[in-house]
Amino acid sequence: MLELIPITLKEANGFVQQYHRHHKPSIGHKFSIGVQQGGKLVGVAICGRPVSRRLDDGYTLEVNRLCTDGTKNACSILYGAAHRAAKAMGYRRIITYILASEPGTSLKASGYVCEGTAGGIAWNGERRPKDEKQYPRELKRRWVKEIKEGNHYGS
Repeated sequence: MLELIPITLKEANGFVQQYHRHHKPSIGHKFSIGVQQGGKLVGVAICGRPVSRRLDDGYTLEVNRLCTDGTKNACSILYGAAHRAAKAMGYRRIITYILASEPGTSLKASGYVCEGTAGGIAWNGERRPKDEKQYPRELKRRWVKEIKEGNHYGS
């Protein structure tokens, strides 16, 4: 049985370092969530401010990293938990990005909706240039889940 657990950024980044196909650990976060099975950590979600300055309105949260060891349903449980935590904290929407080649099955199962292509083939900046081989050179798709206004407590 899968069980959600609190996790530090250091622990989540250690898992990302070991299991993520193409991302390095995250620099910062608002919070991280772990999921375990039989006492073994099988997945993590690292949630923080949107990377896009345009979307960083104070009411949007981004799942910056989501990584599992392949355990069935771990991704969907983490996306759902991130949404519930964001709702409890007063956020109005939660976003994440995946590669265009990824199907988004767990996101669909968790109620997220694809907004389409976002960003370029390579995301790079002068302050923090990326290693050319670090990330797959393909388009990304942004997925969003709106958080209903009103009673965020228990609804």
